[in-house]
Amino acid sequence: MSSTAPALEELKARLKSTWTAGDYGQLPKNNKAQSQWTEEVISRLGVRAGTRMLDVACGTGNLCVSAARRGASVTGIDIAPNLLEQGRAKAESDGLEIQFDEGDAEQLPYGDASFDLVISVFGAMFAPRPERVAAELVRVCRPGGRVAMVNWTAEGFTGDIFKAAARHAPPPEGMPSPLLWGDEDTVSERFRGAVADLKMTRRMFPIEFPFDEKETVEFFRTYFGPVKLTFEALDTEKQEDLRQVLERLWKDKNQASDGTTKVEAEYLEVIAERT
Repeated sequence: MSSTAPALEELKARLKSTWTAGDYGQLPKNNKAQSQWTEEVISRLGVRAGTRMLDVACGTGNLCVSAARRGASVTGIDIAPNLLEQGRAKAESDGLEIQFDEGDAEQLPYGDASFDLVISVFGAMFAPRPERVAAELVRVCRPGGRVAMVNWTAEGFTGDIFKAAARHAPPPEGMPSPLLWGDEDTVSERFRGAVADLKMTRRMFPIEFPFDEKETVEFFRTYFGPVKLTFEALDTEKQEDLRQVLERLWKDKNQASDGTTKVEAEYLEVIAERT
């Protein structure tokens, strides 16, 4: 992405306001399948006592808490201070020592080779300059350490949600689609020459809410910043149109028949060794 400094700062401010809007912490609280999924991710990465782990775009710190419970030395960083406050509260409640910092995935405030594992789950993929993100994830990882990402795919359910929202309220001009982080060829190119043993696996993220599809759309409209701000940018007629489109997407993919919502959303798991 080419951009003047003022334009870039304006874009970053807009992105920050997006993720501070609503209350992202309500998503993992209400998705009854997410806790187990988080544990499975940490297990696949082999996090153990003594692992120095950085979670980039950590949100409310669910992965951080899971890793810290295993004895890892954990740092989380995010652009949204309200989400970091929730992470700190979780850590304090569990008696865990986790460092939470406010910062930018494109300019991480850590020294070279500071961590054994650098991970980003549905987070750094939304930064506007992906090449900078890839370079920073690699830079702060020690040689022989691992860089891992979990990114939504364009072909998956969440990709459909984001594309529907973008048709109603286009994203900032010139910003590459975050969903490109879910494309194997693109990821390979962004990390080319910087990592070895690059493994990419498409997996499914479970979404299980205790309410129906209509309530699910309203839930995201209330608590999920990108959807909340998309609705707020539209007039009443277009809001209703988007609501119907999203409700239809949830209904088409809902596996539950008991008044709840159960959907699987495809993502790309990326695990690489830093050269």
